[in-house]
Amino acid sequence: MAVLKMPRFKKYHLRLMLTCFSTLLLMTYWEKIDNSVVTHVMSFSYRYLFNSFKFINSSFIVHPEDAIKYNNHRYLINNQTKCDKKDILLLLFVKSSSENFERRQAIRSTWGNETYIESTLGVTVKVLFALGLHPIPEERGKLKEDLMFEDQRYHDLIQQDFTDTFHNLTLKLLLQLGWKETYCRHAQFLMSADDDVFVHTPNLIHYLQGFGQSNTKDIWIGRVHRGSPPNRDKESKYYVSRDLYPWLSYPDYTPGSGYVLSRDVVSRIYQASLTINASFHIDDVFLGICAKIMDVAPKDHAFFSGEGKAPYHHCIYSQMMTSHGHVSDIHEMWRRVTNAEDGPMSSGLFRRLYCTAVKVRLLCVPFFSNSYPCTAAFFEQDTY
Repeated sequence: MAVLKMPRFKKYHLRLMLTCFSTLLLMTYWEKIDNSVVTHVMSFSYRYLFNSFKFINSSFIVHPEDAIKYNNHRYLINNQTKCDKKDILLLLFVKSSSENFERRQAIRSTWGNETYIESTLGVTVKVLFALGLHPIPEERGKLKEDLMFEDQRYHDLIQQDFTDTFHNLTLKLLLQLGWKETYCRHAQFLMSADDDVFVHTPNLIHYLQGFGQSNTKDIWIGRVHRGSPPNRDKESKYYVSRDLYPWLSYPDYTPGSGYVLSRDVVSRIYQASLTINASFHIDDVFLGICAKIMDVAPKDHAFFSGEGKAPYHHCIYSQMMTSHGHVSDIHEMWRRVTNAEDGPMSSGLFRRLYCTAVKVRLLCVPFFSNSYPCTAAFFEQDTY
C-alpha cells in the first residue's frame, strides 16, 4: 500500500515546492511588480473613479511667507528688455545647464533662430535659456566668465542663484513663470522645453496662429499624462516618498520636455505657485498641481513627443511639434524638416494615404516604445 501512495506523495510534494518557489519569487520581485504594474492600475483607477484631488488645496497650500522663498532667487544674468517689442506670439524658454554651450549654439542656429522665424514665418518669437548655478562650486568661476561672454554676444540667458540640479527643476520652472509675468506678460504663449528637445518651429507657429487672438485662453498643450502614479522606487531619480505625496495618483500633467501655455494660464499658475509648497521637486507634476488648484486642464496633442524620439520620416515631419533626445543630430533634423516640403508627394490624396500607411507602420508596432501614439497615424494636420 505504501508503494502505491509514493507517486501521489511525490506529486503533492512537487506542487508544494513549486508553490513555495513561486511565492518566494513573487516576494522577491514584488516591489518591482508593484511599481510597474499594480501601482499603475491603482493610480489609473483612482484618477478615473474619484478624480477630485481635493486634497491638494489642503495639503500643498502654505502661507505666502513660506512660499515666497522659492520665488525670490536673485538674478545673476537678466535680459530685462528682451520682450520690449509689443507683438510677441511666443516666449520660448529652454531649460539648459551652464556647461551646455554647444546645445544652446545648435538651438540658436536651428529651431530657435529668432531671425529665421521672423523673416520666414512673419512672427516674433523670443528665445531664452533658463539657468541655475553649476552644482560643483569649483566650476562656477570659469563658467561665470564664459556665460557673461556668451550673454554679451547673444543676450538670451536668464540665470538665478539656485543650484542647477534635478531636484531643483521646480525652481527653474518658477524662474520661467516669474520672468514671463514680470518682463514679458504680453507674449501670447509661453513654451518650456529641454535643451535636448527638437521643436518643429514652423509647425508650432502655424498651430498657435490657428487659435486666433480671440481664442488664446485656457490653453495648455503637450503630451498629457493621466493617472500617473508616484514613483516609489528608491533607486529612481523620480522617487517620491509617501510622506511627500501619500496619494495614489498625480493630477494630469504634461512632461517638462515640452509644452505650451497661453498667457492667462501662465498668470494663473504663477499665482498658484505663490501659495504652494515648492519643495516638491518634480517640476512637471508641480505644474499639474498648480493647474489643478486653478482648475486648468491640459489638452493632449498627439505630436508632442513627451519623453520619446520621433521616427525619421518626412511623413512625420509634416505634423511634428516636438521630439525628445536630440543633441548630435539637431542640425540634421533641422535640415530634414525644412526640406521636407520640397520632397516628393508634397500634397494630395495619394500623399495622405501613403503617409497614413507609413505612420501606421512606424507608430503602431505592439510593444515598441516610440514618441507618438498609434492614433497619431490617423490625425490630419488640422484635427488636433
